[in-house]
Amino acid sequence: MQNFYLSLLFSVFFITFFISIIVHKHRSKFKHPNLPPGSSGLPYIGETLELLVTGCKGHPQKFFLDRKAKYASEVFKTNLFCQPAAVFCGAAGNKFLFSNENKVLKAWYPDFVCKIFPSSVQRSLIEQVDRLRALLPEFLRPAALKRYVGIFDTVAGRHFASEWENKEVVVVFPLTKSFTFGLACSLFLSIEDPDHIAKLASPFNLVVSGIFSIPIDFPGTPLNRAINASKIIRTELFAIIKQRKEDLAEGKASPKQDILSHMLACDEKGAFMSELNIADTILALLASAHESTSAACAFIVKYLAELPHIYEGVYKGTCCS
Repeated sequence: MQNFYLSLLFSVFFITFFISIIVHKHRSKFKHPNLPPGSSGLPYIGETLELLVTGCKGHPQKFFLDRKAKYASEVFKTNLFCQPAAVFCGAAGNKFLFSNENKVLKAWYPDFVCKIFPSSVQRSLIEQVDRLRALLPEFLRPAALKRYVGIFDTVAGRHFASEWENKEVVVVFPLTKSFTFGLACSLFLSIEDPDHIAKLASPFNLVVSGIFSIPIDFPGTPLNRAINASKIIRTELFAIIKQRKEDLAEGKASPKQDILSHMLACDEKGAFMSELNIADTILALLASAHESTSAACAFIVKYLAELPHIYEGVYKGTCCS
């Protein structure tokens, strides 16, 4: 019995000592005279849970507004998704961030994101961002945007006919997510088949959920599911890329028909993107555009429902004030 209590005492001491080391290392990251006010939150996970809880309740802005008021500061420090962070608030903060890129600020990927997008380990984020900036203007010119109007109209008409018409109840946000994903597949990959889109949508939703979760990589966790889902999507994208290369070589596809074709062409230096980099870039574009665009579409529907005079003006195609 005495040995049992000694073992128990030793175990408690060891666990306490281990936790103390974690807490000390965690807190030490936030002790610097030049850091803004704020809290490091809990060891390892920081204040992630509070952010996720406010998000689940439908008002994620509360997390940031509460701290802005508490510290009476336009910038505060915190720990989100296991990474120490500084949060800038307001127009001045945004101007500072976007006017100092690659000067006093440098873009980076959190460690766990590299598990979902493995090509981010091979190429620096700055290289990838520069490459995208060179690619995307080709698809944002007025002539290109005019070509998209027909695609928008076709995809929207098909979506409303199948998902909205003759429905007693319509849950808008999931439907806007489905709509924007289908539209992105059409614009980025020229995929029109609903079954093919649905095949990509299921693992894609797991990827997005894993990006916005506590980054713990154990079987069954959102991050682990996202990593496995990204592998499924990447395999599918590799097959699409292979087929597109063959179609381009045989003249069955146009080099300018979508972002995928454009990525398969060499840049001004004669360099080609690797298939892994193309697949991860397509996946990242889908993920980055998906949530924000879906939310914007859902809010448009919400405000049109709340402002009937605006709705009538939009419906009739007339301007109203």
